[in-house]
Amino acid sequence: MFKIKHVFILSFTVIALSIAGCKSRFEKIRLSNDVAKKYQEAIKLYNKKDYSKALILFEDLSQKYRGRTEAEDLNYYYAYTLYRLKDFTTARYQFKYFADTYPTSKNAEECRYMGAYCYYLDSPEYTLEQENTYKAIDALQLFINLYPKSERVAQASQYITDLRAKLELKAYTNARLYYDLGGYDISYFKSSVIALKNAETDFPDIKYVEDMDLLIVKSQYSYARNSYAFRQEDRYNEAIGYANEFIEGHPESKYLAEVKTLKTNSEAGIANAKQLMAQDAKLTAKYRALMEKDAKKDTTTIKTPNP
Repeated sequence: MFKIKHVFILSFTVIALSIAGCKSRFEKIRLSNDVAKKYQEAIKLYNKKDYSKALILFEDLSQKYRGRTEAEDLNYYYAYTLYRLKDFTTARYQFKYFADTYPTSKNAEECRYMGAYCYYLDSPEYTLEQENTYKAIDALQLFINLYPKSERVAQASQYITDLRAKLELKAYTNARLYYDLGGYDISYFKSSVIALKNAETDFPDIKYVEDMDLLIVKSQYSYARNSYAFRQEDRYNEAIGYANEFIEGHPESKYLAEVKTLKTNSEAGIANAKQLMAQDAKLTAKYRALMEKDAKKDTTTIKTPNP
């Protein structure tokens, strides 16, 4: 699948050239069996930034040069041609292929880096699936591990920081979505707490930690407030626990007053739940007593039939 864009670019260029006229100079070179001349023309086109035509020739030569000494330089230019055409999916494959195939080449480090960088460029918006983001982080970290003294390490590290920030934002917004859905189903409030806790575990230095800790308190409080009375005490106590953690962890927070209010409301909620439970118990006892009284009354009014 990763070659779909590459094949499209190649096919479109070939068709366009065929329509343009029969046997143009480029077409003659493309159809020629003179691989040396074809290679020289490919390099010339690359240097002129005519990457679409250069790609056609490099694509053909990559098969014919396989195993030859010239293949190293050809594969280097081939990878960069794909990169210049913004086909980052195929380019990263070719850069990695170069680095794996020619590990002692003077261009191996550069190609290893460029392969990772293409993954970085292919990382989607935070709202989408982040598989390529994780792969980009792995590729960049591999580069750093292989070339710890490279001048590119600083930039690779910055890219990793950028990618982690994207993952952090996705984790936070996903957890917040659960909270927003709580109005439809209170179980989402509990899911929000779990998602927020997991995000903080996965990203211990996440920059949204204060907002997330606030949302944990709000989610647990909302979960308790919308629960049946007989479940509220335990759930409010959890909210109070999270509130205490927030107060201790963020003593100067702008959300401090809000969290303290949620704690006070949770304490009031416990008192109210206990009162409701006591009233329910009292009503239940009264109802049971009436039922027992009626049962006794029924047994005393039953007459023994005459023999």
